Amino acid sequence: MNMLSTPAFAKRLDRLFADEDASRARMEQRMAAMTPAERDAVFSGMADYKSFYSNARDIHLAVSRDTARLLYMLARSGNARNVVEFGTSFGISTLHLAAAVRDNVGNGGGGKIITSEFEPSKAAQARATFAEAGFADLIELREGDALETLARELPEHIDLVLLDGAKTLYLQILALVEPHLRDGALIVADNADWSPAYLAHVREPRNGYLSMPFGTDVELSVRTG
Repeated sequence: MNMLSTPAFAKRLDRLFADEDASRARMEQRMAAMTPAERDAVFSGMADYKSFYSNARDIHLAVSRDTARLLYMLARSGNARNVVEFGTSFGISTLHLAAAVRDNVGNGGGGKIITSEFEPSKAAQARATFAEAGFADLIELREGDALETLARELPEHIDLVLLDGAKTLYLQILALVEPHLRDGALIVADNADWSPAYLAHVREPRNGYLSMPFGTDVELSVRTG
C-alpha cells in the first residue's frame, strides 16, 4: 500500500482539500471586489508579491487535486530522493511529495524535502501538519523570502522541483536550484502561464530543458544538460 491510500493519510488530505476549497471561495470574493486595474496588477506581476502573500495568509493557494496526484506519481516514478519546493502554503503539495519520497526510501531515511514559505502563520500551520503526518524528519521548511532561503545549503543533486510561489520569481528561483539539478531532473511549475519569462527560458532547448504544458495549469520540464 502506498502512502496516499492509507486511510489516516487520505483523511488528512481530504480535510486539507476541503479547507482549500473554502479558502478559494474567499479569494474569489476578494478578487470580485477589486477593480479591473487591481486584478491586472496582481496577475501581471506589477503588484508587490510580499504584500500579496501577506494579505493571502488565510488562503491555501494550493495545487489542484490532479496536480497533487501528478506530483506524487512523478516523484515515485523518478525515484526522487531530494526535492525542492517553492511555496509551501499549508502543505498540500508538500505532503504529496513527502509521501512519494517516503515510499521511495522507506522508513530508513535518506530522502529530503526542502520547502520555502514566506508567510509565518502558514509556515507554523504547515509544520504542525507535517509533524502530525509523521514527516518532521523528512521535510525542512525554510521560512522567509525564497530568494534568500533557497540560495544556500541545497542538496548536491536535486531530483524534482516544484514552483508554486510568486509567479514573477519563477525564473530567479530556477536560477538558484539549477546548478544542483541532476540530468533528468523534473521541474513542475504551477500556473506558469503567469510567468512568460520563465516559459521562454525552459522552452528554449539551448538552455538545457525540454518543456511542455501538461493539463491546463502546469508546465512540465526535464533538465537535459
